[in-house]
Amino acid sequence: MTTIEKKGPTRRGDEHERALVSDADLNRPVVRITMRITQVLVLAGLVVAGAGPMLWLFKAATSHTQDTLQRPFALWPSGMRMGNLYDAWSRLGVGEALGNTVIVAVGSWASTLFVCVTGAYVLSVLRPRWGGLLSGLVLATLFIPSVVSLVPMYLTVLHLPVTGGSLQNSFLAVWLPAAANAFNVVVVKRFFDALPRELFEAARTDGAGRIRILWSVVLPLSRPIFGVVSLLTVVASWKEFLWPLLVLTDPAKQPLSVAIPRAAETADVSLLMAALFIAVIIPVTVFLIFQKQFLRGVGLAGGLKG
Repeated sequence: MTTIEKKGPTRRGDEHERALVSDADLNRPVVRITMRITQVLVLAGLVVAGAGPMLWLFKAATSHTQDTLQRPFALWPSGMRMGNLYDAWSRLGVGEALGNTVIVAVGSWASTLFVCVTGAYVLSVLRPRWGGLLSGLVLATLFIPSVVSLVPMYLTVLHLPVTGGSLQNSFLAVWLPAAANAFNVVVVKRFFDALPRELFEAARTDGAGRIRILWSVVLPLSRPIFGVVSLLTVVASWKEFLWPLLVLTDPAKQPLSVAIPRAAETADVSLLMAALFIAVIIPVTVFLIFQKQFLRGVGLAGGLKG
């Protein structure tokens, strides 16, 4: 005769989370010490993999050229040369290229936000009859490799369809293609889909128009996702190389991503490393400053259910 055992509610103290190593094994000194050593080694490996390249780049940027070539991992055999950073700024034109990079990044950010907000607002809040078709077309562009659209986009920049003019050597040639990013539109649209519809209905009841709803209701609630899109856009425009190289042929308008490889043909190794350090440390610093807002926005955007 079988006996059916009934289990009562489990108390909180009796619940144990499953882990790779049980609590009984952790009480053993050998296992505990092994786990601690493993954790330290993994943490050290992550630090070396993450911060190691940056630290070496700083060392190379402040070292003599011969020290970098002969003993690349020695810590300043001939002394630290902080003047390399200033020389790279003045002699290699890093300051002018940095200004162009800021112009490219700010323009790409503004145009991207404008397209994302207006496009996502139309598809998510206004919801026209043709919204489903347009959403499908936007999603379809995500499956088109960027290399495929490179030639048509370049020909369009050289000869505009309506005016017949050209945007070459104009920052608009970089801003406008950066704004046509389907991924950002989809991300912002998904965030707008998760906003309570009752807020829009209440605003319409109070007599608010479409622009008023966008300005007073949607935008104040969407700051987290705007922070995420802004950071992604700025970083993408900061490191973009091929497209600015094609459309900004004037050296006076080229950003850092194009100016540094061009200067590498004739520049000294120490000055080149200093220029690379300046180009890298700025976006890393920006991310470290705004990492809380970025991670909070990513978590909020990923946790919302459309």
